Amino acid sequence: MKILVTGGAGFIGSHLVRALLLEGHQVTVLDDFNDFYNPAIKRSNLADIANHVAIVEGDLRDEAAVQEIFSKARPEVTIHLAARAGVRPSILHPKLYLETNVNGTFHVLEAARLCGCERMIFASSSSVYGLATTVPFHEELALPQTLSPYAATKLAGEQLCGNFSYLYGMKTVSLRFFTVYGPGQRPDLAIHAFTHAITLGRPIKKFGDGSTRRDYTYIDDIVQGVIGAISYDKKSFDIFNLGGHKTTSLTELIALIEKAVGRTAIIEEHPEQKGDMPLTYAQISKAQQFLGYNPKTPIEIGIPKFVEWYQQTTH
Repeated sequence: MKILVTGGAGFIGSHLVRALLLEGHQVTVLDDFNDFYNPAIKRSNLADIANHVAIVEGDLRDEAAVQEIFSKARPEVTIHLAARAGVRPSILHPKLYLETNVNGTFHVLEAARLCGCERMIFASSSSVYGLATTVPFHEELALPQTLSPYAATKLAGEQLCGNFSYLYGMKTVSLRFFTVYGPGQRPDLAIHAFTHAITLGRPIKKFGDGSTRRDYTYIDDIVQGVIGAISYDKKSFDIFNLGGHKTTSLTELIALIEKAVGRTAIIEEHPEQKGDMPLTYAQISKAQQFLGYNPKTPIEIGIPKFVEWYQQTTH
C-alpha cells in the first residue's frame, strides 16, 4: 500500500515509518525539518532507512507545495502526524500553531482529496479533553473547554477530518495520543529532559506539587494502534484514544527515572504552568475492540528502556 506520513522524521513518525516498511508498504515522508528542536536529530531518525523511503521536504502552510507533493506520491492512505507540538510553546506562539496545525491540516486533507486518497489518519491529542472531570476520558465526552492553543488546534483538526468525511466521503480516523515516550523521544519532553539533567547532576524543574498525573504511553504501543487504524472501516469518521490506561504522578515519574539512572534528582520547585492539564487518563476499550489495540509496555518497564537508549546514544 502507498502511504504518506507527514511528520515522518519526528519521534513518533520515524518509529511508525519503520513499522510500515516492515509490513511491506511503500512510504513517502513529508517533513519540514523545522528548528523546534535540532533538525539534525530528525534527519538522523531516518538515516538508516533513507534508501527505503521517499523523503520530501515541505511546509504544511504552503498549500501549493503540499498539493504538488500529494499529486506525485498518490498515497492510498495519509497518516498526518506533522504539527507544531507542545502546550507551553503554543501559549507563546499561538499564531504559528494555528497556521501550521489548523491551516496545515486543511491543506493536507484537501491535497489528499484532490489526489484521490480516500483514507486519513489524524494524530490528535489527549489535550483536547481540557478540564474534563469524568475519568477515564472516553471518546464520547463533551469537550466544552480546551486549555491551550495547541489543544484547540488538535480539536479543530478532528473537526476538519469530520467535515471531509461528511462532505467528500473520505474515511478519517482521529487518534488521541496520551503522552507518548520511548527511545528517540524529543529532547524537550519531560522524560528525556529529566533523564538528561539527572544524569548530569543538573536540577530539574518540577511544576506544581508533583500530584499531576499523566497516562504515559510507550511508543511501540502507539505505533501498533496507528497501524490498527489503517484498516478500520466501521465508520467513515471516528475517534479513538490511544493511551496506557494507567496514570502516573509527576512525583512517581521522577522516582522511576531516578531509579533507572541510578542518581537522585536535584529538584527546583516551580508553580503550576498555565495550559497544563491536571490529569490525563485514557479509556481504551473502544480502541481495543475496533483497532486491536493492546498496550504491552507499562511505565515501570518503559522508563528503564528509555534510559537504556539514552545512555547508549549519549555516551
